Amino acid sequence: MSVRRLADDNVQPASFAFSKENAAWAKATINKYPKGRQQSAVIPLLMRAQEQDGWVTKAAIESVADMLDMAYIRVLEVATFYTQFQLLPIGTRAHIQVCGTTPCMLRGAEDLINVCKKRIHAEPFHRNESGTLSWEEVECQGACVNAPMIMIFKDSFEDLTPTQLEHIIDRFDAGKGATVEPGPQIDRITSAPAGGLTSLNEPEPAAKKAPTRAKTVDGDSVIVPPSNAAKPTTDAVETDPKLKTPANAKAEAAANTKVKGDARAEGGDEAAKQPAALVGKPSLEDKNRPAGIARPETPDDLELISGVGPKIGGILHELGIFTFAQVAGWKKAEREWVDGYLNFKGRIERDDWVKQAKALAKGGEAEYIRVFGKKPR
Repeated sequence: MSVRRLADDNVQPASFAFSKENAAWAKATINKYPKGRQQSAVIPLLMRAQEQDGWVTKAAIESVADMLDMAYIRVLEVATFYTQFQLLPIGTRAHIQVCGTTPCMLRGAEDLINVCKKRIHAEPFHRNESGTLSWEEVECQGACVNAPMIMIFKDSFEDLTPTQLEHIIDRFDAGKGATVEPGPQIDRITSAPAGGLTSLNEPEPAAKKAPTRAKTVDGDSVIVPPSNAAKPTTDAVETDPKLKTPANAKAEAAANTKVKGDARAEGGDEAAKQPAALVGKPSLEDKNRPAGIARPETPDDLELISGVGPKIGGILHELGIFTFAQVAGWKKAEREWVDGYLNFKGRIERDDWVKQAKALAKGGEAEYIRVFGKKPR
């Protein structure tokens, strides 16, 4: 953490006082705490002072300390510890906090910082010539999946590209910050997957779908969808005055959802270096595929093997694997083939399916208990 000190005396105001409305709010906030515990209100009062003046001044710290019967040094400790408190004058229209923690840095935070250096000032905590804008780099802002991101006052702007950030800076500098919609700047809902759902996205069986209900409107019966029905999507051009992105940044925003330094592009691990056609499930014609058998009249219960559930058991049956003896006889190459086909790399070795299957094939649950000291599954 960087050293945090109060601004020089030549920029400090001579005094501080809450406005009439804020003074009433401060009194009510202090009264929320039991007698003798009023010091618990120190952070809310400092935040309100910052919202009123734009930054936390030395006079504000002393005023809050007097209101809470605290030593000045105790309030100063709070103000200098938490980076949410600005100890220097900031931009009157926007103070941009760029997240520089690892997820954001991996997805382009340095590019956003360069935009701030170019458009505002080469150094953080300095205002532009007109005094309307300032910036700083901060630690995690809590939306890592939507990296990279910034915060302006209390609003976050996520999934950013340099072009989008310049657009946002232009809007705030022109006094039109309210026209920029906070949150993700791509077509994602909060922190949902950027490319759409990847799991639990199969159509729900008709019998389980939430029922619609009839509602009478002006004498006509109207079908009302359930309250949790998905919002309709549209490809229409957004016309709401609260624009998420400038018109020329949409393609760039979509491209930004791909993590920089993709292993295949950078020539990372060996798997990533393979052509796309070779990456995925192994072929059913592969020589290392374990031999299957016809379904016996009474197949073994493969789910007794720890790590095999109903779904994996069904896949094994599709491959002609029905008995413990088959699993017990798998060689290394066969285990690796099944591991790749199931797409659970390492599970067979980690749970030692072969040893479990040998015990079950030799003496059933009794032998399993003797070997492992517990019942199967």
